[in-house]
Amino acid sequence: MRLNVKKALIFVSCLVILWVLISYASVIEVPRSAPQRDPAVEIENKIIKLQKQVDAQMAESKSLLAKVNKLKKLSGGENVGEDNSLKDAEVMQHLSQPILPVLVIACDRVTVQRCLDNLVKFRPSKETFPIIVSQDCGHNATYEVITSYTASDPTISVVRQPDLSEIVLPRVKVKFRGYYKIARHYKFALNHVFETLGHEAVIIVEDDLDISPDFFEYFLGTYPLLLKDPSLWCISAWNDNGKLEVIDMSRPDLLHRTDFFPGLGWVLRKEMWQKLAPKWPTAFFDDWLRNPVNIDGKACIRPEISRTYSFGKVGVSKGLFFDLHLRNIQLNMEYVEFTKLNLTYLLKDHYDDTLASTVYNLPEMSASEVVASSDLSSDPVRVMYSNAKTYQRAAKKLGLMDDFRSGVPRTAYRGIVTCFIRGRRVYLAPSFEWNKYDPTWG
Repeated sequence: MRLNVKKALIFVSCLVILWVLISYASVIEVPRSAPQRDPAVEIENKIIKLQKQVDAQMAESKSLLAKVNKLKKLSGGENVGEDNSLKDAEVMQHLSQPILPVLVIACDRVTVQRCLDNLVKFRPSKETFPIIVSQDCGHNATYEVITSYTASDPTISVVRQPDLSEIVLPRVKVKFRGYYKIARHYKFALNHVFETLGHEAVIIVEDDLDISPDFFEYFLGTYPLLLKDPSLWCISAWNDNGKLEVIDMSRPDLLHRTDFFPGLGWVLRKEMWQKLAPKWPTAFFDDWLRNPVNIDGKACIRPEISRTYSFGKVGVSKGLFFDLHLRNIQLNMEYVEFTKLNLTYLLKDHYDDTLASTVYNLPEMSASEVVASSDLSSDPVRVMYSNAKTYQRAAKKLGLMDDFRSGVPRTAYRGIVTCFIRGRRVYLAPSFEWNKYDPTWG
């Protein structure tokens, strides 16, 4: 009996040892070389995989198109057909984040390098803010500076205004020839951006502008206002009354509506350009845009503290305007995250009612009293004017620009000009019920 048990134990032990040896051999066995694959089969497999990816992308695109059409139907719009000029990817990008190209108007200043350096330095995204330089004048040295940027960055491009012919003018207008060339150049450049390149909006700067660190953030945050409010036609980075003595430096986030086109860094939409282009003036386009008739009575947004600064002393104005005014404009240096701010207070329905109820319930002071006041109170006040002369007298006393364009005072909105003097908000406001601007003023 004991012998049988002993044999059984030996037999079981042998089985265990044999099992361990077999298992070990299977683990350490060198794998056989992989069989040779048929290239034709590999190509076929890749094609099948690619087809599946294409089918998935098509399904995603159709889903996106259906969502877009649903949104347009709810808003009263037409469906987006398969032949629409906006492709699905472009629609999705437009809904999530706009593409805002920067159009640089250049001529014969090699100092365009300073402008381009700042645009490149502060640009947060090459894709969102491609740079397009439009050069007039045929100045080769300036063109070489521009192409030094385009050669190394595909998101920076240059186009040259092809019509360099002299503009024939009567003798009394010859001295204004530069303004005629500028208007011609702007029309070419804007047609290039909107019609040739097909962009929906553009930021326009000239080759003699510095920009603030939050220049691009400013336009990203304010651009949606142009889409929401049909009473707006532009967003500007400039405050005509942006001197240190008449602005609130503690409020770099503060924005205003204005009936006076500021220019000097501004956003224009294609929709508005298509209305302006057929009647574009032959000269002095900026003053033409300051006539309420030409812009259908629409307004712009402008900042309390300018986001641009002009360093171009020499130009068609011969430097006179620069010395008298432009050199004193304050450039904002504090970064404001406009995309995170609630800017609905700038929409017309909110802004108009609030402005009127605020201004005409304030205590009244004269311009002389405001300037001479030793009261450190921060309570806002209003200064009244009754006609062009009383406006100019008060504006000059307060340190504001006192001129008009088509009857519109600089920075005015519904006849009201706001500034910040000696620690208090001041509103220069009409003493009469304002209905529209009087083009005979000025």
